[in-house]
Amino acid sequence: MTQRTLGEWLAYLEQLHPSAIDMGLARSQEVASRMGLGQPAPRVITVTGTNGKGSTCAFVASLLRTQGLRVGEYNSPHLLRYNERVQIDGVEASDAELCEAFAAVDAGRGEISLTYFEVGTLAAFWLFQRAGLDAVVLEVGLGGRLDTVNLVDADLALVTSIGVDHVDYLGDTRESVAFEKAGIFRQGAPALCGDLNPPQPLLDKARELNCPFFLRGRDFDLGMTDQHWQWRGLDLAGAPVELHDLPLLDLPMENAALALQAYLLTGLPWQPERIVAALRQTRVVGRLDRRQFEWQGKRLNLLLDVGHNPHAAQYLAERLARRPVAGKRLAVFGLLADKDLAGVVEHLHPQVDTWAVAPLDCPRARPVADLQAALENLGARVTSYDSVATALEGQCALATAEDEILLFGSFYCVAEALEWLARRSTEEAAHGYAG
Repeated sequence: MTQRTLGEWLAYLEQLHPSAIDMGLARSQEVASRMGLGQPAPRVITVTGTNGKGSTCAFVASLLRTQGLRVGEYNSPHLLRYNERVQIDGVEASDAELCEAFAAVDAGRGEISLTYFEVGTLAAFWLFQRAGLDAVVLEVGLGGRLDTVNLVDADLALVTSIGVDHVDYLGDTRESVAFEKAGIFRQGAPALCGDLNPPQPLLDKARELNCPFFLRGRDFDLGMTDQHWQWRGLDLAGAPVELHDLPLLDLPMENAALALQAYLLTGLPWQPERIVAALRQTRVVGRLDRRQFEWQGKRLNLLLDVGHNPHAAQYLAERLARRPVAGKRLAVFGLLADKDLAGVVEHLHPQVDTWAVAPLDCPRARPVADLQAALENLGARVTSYDSVATALEGQCALATAEDEILLFGSFYCVAEALEWLARRSTEEAAHGYAG
Protein backbone atom coordinates (compact mmCIF):
# COMPACT_ATOMS: atom_id res chain seq x y z
CA MET A 1 0.00 0.00 0.00
CA THR A 2 1.26 3.49 -0.85
CA GLN A 3 2.27 5.33 2.28
CA ARG A 4 -0.02 8.16 3.30
CA THR A 5 1.29 11.66 3.89
CA LEU A 6 0.42 13.38 7.16
CA GLY A 7 -2.28 15.39 5.42
CA GLU A 8 -3.77 12.21 3.95
CA TRP A 9 -3.71 10.52 7.36
CA LEU A 10 -5.52 13.45 8.98
CA ALA A 11 -8.16 13.48 6.25
CA TYR A 12 -8.61 9.73 6.74
CA LEU A 13 -8.96 10.09 10.51
CA GLU A 14 -11.59 12.81 10.17
CA GLN A 15 -13.98 10.41 8.41
CA LEU A 16 -13.17 7.33 10.48
CA HIS A 17 -15.95 7.76 13.06
CA PRO A 18 -19.59 8.84 12.57
CA SER A 19 -19.23 11.84 14.90
CA ALA A 20 -16.32 14.17 15.63
CA ILE A 21 -16.90 13.97 19.39
CA ASP A 22 -18.07 10.73 20.99
CA MET A 23 -17.08 10.81 24.64
CA GLY A 24 -16.24 7.58 26.43
CA LEU A 25 -13.22 5.43 27.23
CA ALA A 26 -14.32 1.95 26.21
CA ARG A 27 -13.22 2.07 22.55
CA SER A 28 -9.82 3.63 23.14
CA GLN A 29 -9.23 1.46 26.23
CA GLU A 30 -9.71 -1.68 24.15
CA VAL A 31 -7.32 -0.45 21.44
CA ALA A 32 -4.73 0.66 24.01
CA SER A 33 -4.89 -2.80 25.57
CA ARG A 34 -4.40 -4.49 22.20
CA MET A 35 -1.39 -2.27 21.49
CA GLY A 36 0.20 -2.75 24.89
CA LEU A 37 -0.05 0.94 25.69
CA GLY A 38 0.27 1.39 29.43
CA GLN A 39 1.88 4.32 31.18
CA PRO A 40 3.61 6.42 28.49
CA ALA A 41 6.38 7.35 30.98
CA PRO A 42 7.38 6.62 34.60
CA ARG A 43 6.06 10.04 35.68
CA VAL A 44 2.69 11.30 34.35
CA ILE A 45 1.11 14.71 34.95
CA THR A 46 -2.35 15.45 33.53
CA VAL A 47 -3.82 18.93 33.22
CA THR A 48 -7.48 19.85 32.73
CA GLY A 49 -9.42 23.08 33.18
CA THR A 50 -11.67 25.48 31.32
CA ASN A 51 -8.78 27.82 30.53
CA GLY A 52 -5.03 27.87 31.10
CA LYS A 53 -4.26 24.25 30.25
CA GLY A 54 -1.76 24.98 27.49
CA SER A 55 0.37 27.44 29.43
CA THR A 56 0.28 25.30 32.58
CA CYS A 57 1.48 22.28 30.60
CA ALA A 58 4.23 24.38 29.05
CA PHE A 59 5.41 25.67 32.45
CA VAL A 60 5.43 22.16 33.97
CA ALA A 61 7.31 20.67 31.01
CA SER A 62 9.87 23.48 31.11
CA LEU A 63 10.44 23.00 34.84
CA LEU A 64 10.96 19.26 34.37
CA ARG A 65 13.34 19.73 31.44
CA THR A 66 15.48 22.12 33.46
CA GLN A 67 16.47 19.09 35.58
CA GLY A 68 17.65 17.20 32.51
CA LEU A 69 14.54 15.01 32.27
CA ARG A 70 13.34 13.84 28.88
CA VAL A 71 9.77 15.10 28.67
CA GLY A 72 6.86 14.47 26.32
CA GLU A 73 4.07 17.01 26.01
CA TYR A 74 0.65 16.48 24.44
CA ASN A 75 -1.70 19.39 23.70
CA SER A 76 -4.75 20.16 21.60
CA PRO A 77 -5.92 21.72 19.46
CA HIS A 78 -3.12 22.92 17.19
CA LEU A 79 -2.90 26.31 15.51
CA LEU A 80 -1.04 25.76 12.24
CA ARG A 81 0.38 22.22 12.17
CA TYR A 82 -0.87 19.01 13.73
CA ASN A 83 2.75 18.38 14.78
CA GLU A 84 2.33 21.04 17.49
CA ARG A 85 0.23 18.58 19.48
CA VAL A 86 3.04 16.12 20.19
CA GLN A 87 6.41 17.31 21.47
CA ILE A 88 9.40 15.45 22.85
CA ASP A 89 11.99 17.56 24.66
CA GLY A 90 10.37 20.68 23.26
CA VAL A 91 10.62 19.48 19.64
CA GLU A 92 7.50 18.79 17.58
CA ALA A 93 7.01 15.27 16.28
CA SER A 94 7.93 14.95 12.62
CA ASP A 95 5.48 14.07 9.85
CA ALA A 96 7.15 10.66 9.52
CA GLU A 97 6.86 9.93 13.25
CA LEU A 98 3.19 10.88 13.33
CA CYS A 99 2.41 8.83 10.21
CA GLU A 100 4.11 5.80 11.75
CA ALA A 101 2.12 6.28 14.97
CA PHE A 102 -1.18 6.68 13.12
CA ALA A 103 -0.46 3.51 11.14
CA ALA A 104 0.24 1.63 14.38
CA VAL A 105 -3.06 2.78 15.92
CA ASP A 106 -4.98 2.07 12.73
CA ALA A 107 -3.62 -1.47 12.67
CA GLY A 108 -4.27 -1.93 16.38
CA ARG A 109 -7.89 -0.76 16.29
CA GLY A 110 -9.02 -3.49 13.88
CA GLU A 111 -12.79 -3.22 13.57
CA ILE A 112 -13.12 -0.61 16.36
CA SER A 113 -14.18 2.85 15.17
CA LEU A 114 -12.24 5.70 16.80
CA THR A 115 -12.61 9.48 16.60
CA TYR A 116 -9.91 11.76 15.22
CA PHE A 117 -8.99 12.79 18.77
CA GLU A 118 -8.91 9.23 20.08
CA VAL A 119 -6.51 8.11 17.36
CA GLY A 120 -4.34 11.18 17.90
CA THR A 121 -4.14 10.62 21.65
CA LEU A 122 -3.26 6.94 21.32
CA ALA A 123 -0.68 7.85 18.68
CA ALA A 124 0.92 10.31 21.11
CA PHE A 125 1.02 7.62 23.82
CA TRP A 126 2.65 5.22 21.34
CA LEU A 127 5.33 7.74 20.43
CA PHE A 128 6.00 8.64 24.07
CA GLN A 129 6.24 5.00 25.15
CA ARG A 130 8.73 4.21 22.36
CA ALA A 131 10.86 7.27 23.17
CA GLY A 132 11.80 6.05 26.66
CA LEU A 133 10.91 9.33 28.37
CA ASP A 134 11.28 10.28 32.02
CA ALA A 135 7.96 12.16 32.21
CA VAL A 136 4.95 13.22 30.17
CA VAL A 137 2.66 16.22 30.59
CA LEU A 138 -0.77 15.57 29.08
CA GLU A 139 -3.41 18.21 28.36
CA VAL A 140 -6.91 16.80 28.70
CA GLY A 141 -8.93 17.59 25.59
CA LEU A 142 -12.53 17.93 26.78
CA GLY A 143 -13.79 17.62 30.33
CA GLY A 144 -11.75 14.92 32.02
CA ARG A 145 -13.66 11.88 33.16
CA LEU A 146 -14.45 10.58 29.65
CA ASP A 147 -11.52 12.07 27.74
CA THR A 148 -9.09 9.64 26.10
CA VAL A 149 -6.17 11.16 28.02
CA ASN A 150 -7.85 9.83 31.17
CA LEU A 151 -6.88 6.28 30.18
CA VAL A 152 -3.61 7.04 31.92
CA ASP A 153 -3.26 7.05 35.71
CA ALA A 154 -1.63 10.34 36.63
CA ASP A 155 0.91 10.79 39.39
CA LEU A 156 -0.23 14.41 39.65
CA ALA A 157 -3.61 15.72 38.42
CA LEU A 158 -4.01 19.46 37.87
CA VAL A 159 -7.19 21.50 37.39
CA THR A 160 -6.42 25.02 36.21
CA SER A 161 -9.82 26.73 36.38
CA ILE A 162 -13.50 25.88 36.24
CA GLY A 163 -15.91 27.82 34.06
CA VAL A 164 -18.89 27.02 31.87
CA ASP A 165 -17.94 25.95 28.34
CA HIS A 166 -18.82 23.06 26.01
CA VAL A 167 -22.23 22.92 27.66
CA ASP A 168 -23.51 20.21 25.30
CA TYR A 169 -20.97 17.80 26.78
CA LEU A 170 -20.13 19.12 30.25
CA GLY A 171 -23.39 20.67 31.40
CA ASP A 172 -24.31 24.30 31.98
CA THR A 173 -23.18 24.77 35.59
CA ARG A 174 -19.77 25.02 37.23
CA GLU A 175 -20.78 22.07 39.40
CA SER A 176 -21.34 19.78 36.41
CA VAL A 177 -18.08 20.93 34.82
CA ALA A 178 -16.20 20.31 38.09
CA PHE A 179 -17.59 16.78 38.32
CA GLU A 180 -16.24 15.96 34.86
CA LYS A 181 -12.85 17.52 35.49
CA ALA A 182 -12.42 15.75 38.83
CA GLY A 183 -12.55 12.52 36.84
CA ILE A 184 -8.78 12.75 36.28
CA PHE A 185 -8.08 12.36 40.03
CA ARG A 186 -6.66 9.02 41.17
CA GLN A 187 -6.80 7.17 44.48
CA GLY A 188 -4.22 8.58 46.88
CA ALA A 189 -2.42 10.65 44.21
CA PRO A 190 -1.94 14.41 44.72
CA ALA A 191 -4.57 16.64 43.09
CA LEU A 192 -4.09 20.38 42.55
CA CYS A 193 -6.57 23.13 41.77
CA GLY A 194 -5.79 26.66 40.59
CA ASP A 195 -9.39 27.88 40.89
CA LEU A 196 -9.88 30.04 43.97
CA ASN A 197 -13.46 28.85 44.43
CA PRO A 198 -13.78 25.26 43.21
CA PRO A 199 -17.31 23.82 43.16
CA GLN A 200 -18.17 21.18 45.72
CA PRO A 201 -18.07 18.15 43.36
CA LEU A 202 -14.34 18.69 42.86
CA LEU A 203 -13.71 18.80 46.61
CA ASP A 204 -15.92 15.77 47.13
CA LYS A 205 -14.03 13.68 44.59
CA ALA A 206 -10.65 14.57 46.12
CA ARG A 207 -11.96 13.57 49.53
CA GLU A 208 -13.53 10.35 48.22
CA LEU A 209 -10.25 9.26 46.62
CA ASN A 210 -8.16 10.35 49.61
CA CYS A 211 -6.10 12.64 47.39
CA PRO A 212 -3.60 14.99 49.02
CA PHE A 213 -5.33 18.16 47.78
CA PHE A 214 -3.53 21.44 47.10
CA LEU A 215 -5.76 24.45 46.57
CA ARG A 216 -4.70 27.88 45.39
CA GLY A 217 -5.38 30.53 48.01
CA ARG A 218 -5.01 27.98 50.79
CA ASP A 219 -1.99 25.75 50.14
CA PHE A 220 -0.24 27.79 47.45
CA ASP A 221 -0.70 31.27 46.06
CA LEU A 222 0.98 34.22 44.39
CA GLY A 223 1.15 37.95 44.90
CA MET A 224 2.05 40.64 42.36
CA THR A 225 3.49 44.12 42.33
CA ASP A 226 4.21 46.36 39.34
CA GLN A 227 7.70 44.89 38.98
CA HIS A 228 7.74 41.41 40.53
CA TRP A 229 5.66 38.53 41.83
CA GLN A 230 6.01 36.19 44.79
CA TRP A 231 5.02 32.58 45.28
CA ARG A 232 4.40 30.33 48.25
CA GLY A 233 3.50 26.66 48.44
CA LEU A 234 3.71 23.45 50.44
CA ASP A 235 5.82 20.38 49.87
CA LEU A 236 4.46 16.87 50.36
CA ALA A 237 5.41 16.98 54.03
CA GLY A 238 3.42 20.19 54.48
CA ALA A 239 6.50 22.40 54.90
CA PRO A 240 6.23 25.92 53.44
CA VAL A 241 8.38 26.94 50.47
CA GLU A 242 8.61 30.47 49.05
CA LEU A 243 10.06 32.33 46.07
CA HIS A 244 10.46 36.10 46.11
CA ASP A 245 11.06 38.87 43.55
CA LEU A 246 10.24 36.71 40.54
CA PRO A 247 10.29 38.54 37.18
CA LEU A 248 6.87 39.23 35.68
CA LEU A 249 5.86 36.90 32.86
CA ASP A 250 3.82 37.40 29.69
CA LEU A 251 1.97 34.13 30.25
CA PRO A 252 -0.51 33.92 33.14
CA MET A 253 1.39 33.86 36.42
CA GLU A 254 -1.58 32.10 38.03
CA ASN A 255 -0.77 29.13 35.80
CA ALA A 256 2.91 29.42 36.62
CA ALA A 257 1.97 29.29 40.32
CA LEU A 258 0.03 26.06 39.75
CA ALA A 259 2.95 24.60 37.80
CA LEU A 260 5.37 25.51 40.59
CA GLN A 261 3.23 23.70 43.15
CA ALA A 262 3.11 20.65 40.88
CA TYR A 263 6.87 20.73 40.39
CA LEU A 264 7.44 21.04 44.13
CA LEU A 265 5.45 17.83 44.68
CA THR A 266 7.67 15.85 42.29
CA GLY A 267 10.50 15.94 44.83
CA LEU A 268 12.97 17.06 42.16
CA PRO A 269 15.72 19.52 43.14
CA TRP A 270 14.42 22.96 44.13
CA GLN A 271 16.92 25.40 42.62
CA PRO A 272 15.50 28.93 42.44
CA GLU A 273 17.84 30.13 39.69
CA ARG A 274 16.95 27.23 37.40
CA ILE A 275 13.27 27.57 38.24
CA VAL A 276 13.23 31.27 37.32
CA ALA A 277 15.06 30.55 34.05
CA ALA A 278 12.57 27.78 33.17
CA LEU A 279 9.59 30.07 33.78
CA ARG A 280 11.04 32.98 31.81
CA GLN A 281 11.82 30.89 28.74
CA THR A 282 8.34 29.33 28.56
CA ARG A 283 6.35 30.44 25.53
CA VAL A 284 2.99 29.32 24.12
CA VAL A 285 2.02 30.48 20.65
CA GLY A 286 -1.29 32.34 20.66
CA ARG A 287 -1.60 32.84 24.41
CA LEU A 288 -0.88 36.41 25.54
CA ASP A 289 1.50 36.28 22.59
CA ARG A 290 3.06 39.69 21.90
CA ARG A 291 4.55 40.39 18.47
CA GLN A 292 5.95 43.37 16.57
CA PHE A 293 5.94 43.71 12.79
CA GLU A 294 6.42 46.27 10.03
CA TRP A 295 3.42 47.61 8.14
CA GLN A 296 3.80 50.25 5.45
CA GLY A 297 6.73 51.88 7.22
CA LYS A 298 5.18 51.61 10.70
CA ARG A 299 6.35 49.36 13.55
CA LEU A 300 3.14 47.92 14.99
CA ASN A 301 2.31 45.97 18.16
CA LEU A 302 0.14 42.85 18.07
CA LEU A 303 -1.22 40.77 20.95
CA LEU A 304 -2.63 37.34 20.05
CA ASP A 305 -4.82 35.37 22.43
CA VAL A 306 -7.03 32.32 21.88
CA GLY A 307 -9.45 33.30 24.66
CA HIS A 308 -12.95 32.35 23.46
CA ASN A 309 -15.22 32.08 26.51
CA PRO A 310 -16.30 34.52 29.26
CA HIS A 311 -13.80 33.16 31.80
CA ALA A 312 -10.88 33.66 29.39
CA ALA A 313 -12.20 37.06 28.30
CA GLN A 314 -12.42 38.25 31.88
CA TYR A 315 -8.84 37.17 32.56
CA LEU A 316 -7.61 38.82 29.36
CA ALA A 317 -9.42 42.04 30.27
CA GLU A 318 -7.77 42.06 33.70
CA ARG A 319 -4.33 41.62 32.13
CA LEU A 320 -5.00 44.42 29.64
CA ALA A 321 -6.16 46.75 32.43
CA ARG A 322 -2.89 46.16 34.28
CA ARG A 323 -0.88 46.93 31.15
CA PRO A 324 -2.33 50.05 29.48
CA VAL A 325 -0.98 51.20 26.13
CA ALA A 326 0.29 54.67 25.29
CA GLY A 327 -2.13 54.95 22.38
CA LYS A 328 -5.30 53.04 21.53
CA ARG A 329 -6.23 49.39 21.60
CA LEU A 330 -7.75 48.11 18.34
CA ALA A 331 -9.41 44.69 18.38
CA VAL A 332 -9.79 42.05 15.68
CA PHE A 333 -12.41 39.52 16.73
CA GLY A 334 -14.05 36.33 15.48
CA LEU A 335 -15.93 33.64 17.39
CA LEU A 336 -17.52 30.24 16.93
CA ALA A 337 -21.29 29.95 16.97
CA ASP A 338 -21.45 27.76 20.08
CA LYS A 339 -19.64 30.29 22.30
CA ASP A 340 -21.17 32.84 24.67
CA LEU A 341 -20.81 35.98 22.55
CA ALA A 342 -22.36 38.41 25.04
CA GLY A 343 -20.31 36.96 27.89
CA VAL A 344 -17.06 37.42 25.94
CA VAL A 345 -17.53 40.96 24.64
CA GLU A 346 -18.89 42.45 27.86
CA HIS A 347 -15.51 41.88 29.55
CA LEU A 348 -13.34 43.18 26.70
CA HIS A 349 -15.47 46.12 25.56
CA PRO A 350 -14.10 48.56 28.19
CA GLN A 351 -10.50 47.80 27.15
CA VAL A 352 -10.96 48.35 23.40
CA ASP A 353 -11.29 51.59 21.42
CA THR A 354 -12.35 50.21 18.02
CA TRP A 355 -13.41 46.76 16.81
CA ALA A 356 -12.96 44.90 13.53
CA VAL A 357 -15.08 41.75 13.27
CA ALA A 358 -14.77 38.96 10.73
CA PRO A 359 -16.08 35.46 9.98
CA LEU A 360 -13.84 32.51 10.74
CA ASP A 361 -12.85 30.07 8.04
CA CYS A 362 -14.87 27.15 9.39
CA PRO A 363 -18.49 25.94 9.23
CA ARG A 364 -19.07 26.71 12.93
CA ALA A 365 -18.27 30.41 12.61
CA ARG A 366 -20.55 32.97 14.23
CA PRO A 367 -22.13 35.28 11.62
CA VAL A 368 -20.48 38.68 11.42
CA ALA A 369 -23.86 40.37 11.81
CA ASP A 370 -24.19 38.76 15.26
CA LEU A 371 -20.75 40.00 16.32
CA GLN A 372 -21.45 43.52 15.12
CA ALA A 373 -24.89 43.67 16.77
CA ALA A 374 -23.59 42.46 20.13
CA LEU A 375 -20.84 45.08 20.16
CA GLU A 376 -23.03 47.92 18.91
CA ASN A 377 -25.47 47.13 21.72
CA LEU A 378 -22.62 48.00 24.08
CA GLY A 379 -21.94 51.26 22.24
CA ALA A 380 -18.77 50.01 20.56
CA ARG A 381 -17.32 51.32 17.30
CA VAL A 382 -17.38 48.34 14.93
CA THR A 383 -16.38 47.65 11.32
CA SER A 384 -17.15 44.36 9.60
CA TYR A 385 -14.78 42.60 7.19
CA ASP A 386 -15.00 39.48 5.06
CA SER A 387 -11.98 37.72 6.62
CA VAL A 388 -9.65 37.87 9.60
CA ALA A 389 -6.80 38.91 7.29
CA THR A 390 -8.68 41.91 5.89
CA ALA A 391 -9.86 42.88 9.37
CA LEU A 392 -6.27 42.78 10.60
CA GLU A 393 -5.12 44.87 7.64
CA GLY A 394 -7.91 47.36 8.33
CA GLN A 395 -6.71 47.84 11.90
CA CYS A 396 -3.08 48.04 10.73
CA ALA A 397 -4.03 50.95 8.49
CA LEU A 398 -5.47 52.80 11.51
CA ALA A 399 -2.81 51.88 14.06
CA THR A 400 0.25 53.85 15.12
CA ALA A 401 3.42 52.67 16.85
CA GLU A 402 1.86 53.64 20.20
CA ASP A 403 -1.26 51.52 19.65
CA GLU A 404 -1.83 47.83 20.28
CA ILE A 405 -3.81 45.52 17.99
CA LEU A 406 -5.56 42.84 20.04
CA LEU A 407 -6.54 39.78 17.99
CA PHE A 408 -8.56 37.19 19.91
CA GLY A 409 -11.68 35.05 20.04
CA SER A 410 -10.80 31.63 18.70
CA PHE A 411 -8.00 29.26 17.76
CA TYR A 412 -9.19 29.74 14.18
CA CYS A 413 -8.86 33.51 14.50
CA VAL A 414 -5.30 33.33 15.83
CA ALA A 415 -4.33 30.68 13.27
CA GLU A 416 -5.44 32.95 10.41
CA ALA A 417 -3.41 35.79 11.90
CA LEU A 418 -0.31 33.60 12.22
CA GLU A 419 -0.67 32.55 8.59
CA TRP A 420 -0.98 36.22 7.62
CA LEU A 421 2.18 37.07 9.54
CA ALA A 422 4.02 34.16 7.94
CA ARG A 423 3.01 35.33 4.46
CA ARG A 424 4.21 38.84 5.24
CA SER A 425 7.57 37.53 6.45
CA THR A 426 7.98 35.48 3.28
CA GLU A 427 7.03 38.42 1.08
CA GLU A 428 9.38 40.79 2.92
CA ALA A 429 12.24 38.30 2.64
CA ALA A 430 11.59 37.91 -1.08
CA HIS A 431 11.46 41.67 -1.64
CA GLY A 432 14.60 42.14 0.40
CA TYR A 433 16.40 39.49 -1.62
CA ALA A 434 15.16 41.00 -4.87
CA GLY A 435 16.31 44.42 -3.77
